[in-house]
Amino acid sequence: MSTSVPANQGLAFQRCLEPDCGTTYDVGEVRTSCGDCGGLLDVVYDWDRLPVPKSLREFEQKWARRNEPLCRSGVWRFHELLPFAPPEKIVTIGEGQTMLQPSAGVAEYVGLNPGGLFLEYEGLNPSGSFKDNGMTAAFTHAHTIGAKRAACASTGNTSASLALYCGVSKLMQAVIFIGSGKISYGKLSQSLDYGALTIQIAGDFDDAMHRVRQVSEQLGIYLVNSVNPFRLEGQKTIMYRVLESLDWQPPDWIVVPGGNLGNSSAFGKAFMELHELGLIDRIPRLAVINAVGANTLHELYEVRGNRWNDGKVDHQAATEYYAELDASGRRASTIASAIEINRPVDYQKCLRALHVCDGVVREVNDEQILNAKARVGENGLGCEPASAASVAGTKLLREEGVIAPSDRVVCILTGHQLKDPTATIAYHTTDQEEFNRVLGSRGVKRAEFANRAVAVPNDLDEIVRAIQLNS
Repeated sequence: MSTSVPANQGLAFQRCLEPDCGTTYDVGEVRTSCGDCGGLLDVVYDWDRLPVPKSLREFEQKWARRNEPLCRSGVWRFHELLPFAPPEKIVTIGEGQTMLQPSAGVAEYVGLNPGGLFLEYEGLNPSGSFKDNGMTAAFTHAHTIGAKRAACASTGNTSASLALYCGVSKLMQAVIFIGSGKISYGKLSQSLDYGALTIQIAGDFDDAMHRVRQVSEQLGIYLVNSVNPFRLEGQKTIMYRVLESLDWQPPDWIVVPGGNLGNSSAFGKAFMELHELGLIDRIPRLAVINAVGANTLHELYEVRGNRWNDGKVDHQAATEYYAELDASGRRASTIASAIEINRPVDYQKCLRALHVCDGVVREVNDEQILNAKARVGENGLGCEPASAASVAGTKLLREEGVIAPSDRVVCILTGHQLKDPTATIAYHTTDQEEFNRVLGSRGVKRAEFANRAVAVPNDLDEIVRAIQLNS
């Protein structure tokens, strides 16, 4: 094992996740994997030498300083818990102005007691998804080391976020890789409108991810996908805001959609660090919800029993499973395009999160996702399909008895409803041909909570009659 000494005196550095390696790198180095063994990297802090708050309540004082950019940001307001960048280098556009909303209607739908379910609505971020939490951190690191171009592969939300930060700051050019037919127009329109160089390749997200890593290495472009350890530092703050909204009391469960597994990995790291620092006395349980058509984590964790095992992850299990996918020609396929991923790059870190949080993994089909999405929308918070996987998963875990009716549960809504309006319109349409084209091909047979338009002649009496009949 070779170990380099971080040039910043070790207050913050990058470290290989593999227990038999542990090589460290300065935070000024641009790496997405260990140079010795190829393992994933963590951002690690020497907390004993850093100014750590004695209580999480100290962060409440920053609300009175919202005229300051770092205090206004829902990410950098917690700078003391992700202190890898100097304040003068931080790039923020006011991300993290999100809310934790209790929902009695969704609680009833999933089978929880009144007051037991909360929706963390990340669709309120500037680009409309949770990605801005991680992007401000990765973009800040890129700016710190002087990058001029930044790239990502994306099913839509990451590309929209990167393009937005590049467009607002004018600090670097965004280079976006997308697959063919694997991105919603709502998301693609953002990348194009914000001026990103968009490369569409023949293939899916996994193909785009493979190519963007090759191109970034060859051309020296800064990669911002969640394999970038600094992305996850920003995404930790979603949990800080959840705790803040619950008066710093951890809930019983955090339920999150599982795609590339960056969120679940970041949440586990957040709770692990807070507990080690003595800032929380209890860690909530974590449930990661796959779509049936993109269920790698569920297959490897719940079916084949792969575990964290003190960091000694059985990588061969994933390799064999991916070989099976290739041999059968199976591609990820779900209406929840944001989690339509077969090869999650943060799989290993997610296993750690599941270990830290005593977690479970479940899979839900597209019909369950869309029905849950409709109930979320009916109760006032529209979300994209992938977001609703958290609610569908909560309902499933209640039916199984894993989650108790008295538990306090937070479901993460990762993206805004307008990210994918096509799925919403198809779900509620009266046009059977359109329903079949968009949803029927994915196995959706019934829109249980469809709110269809009422067609009437252009006649006042008929319009009044229709309103009275449907009120």
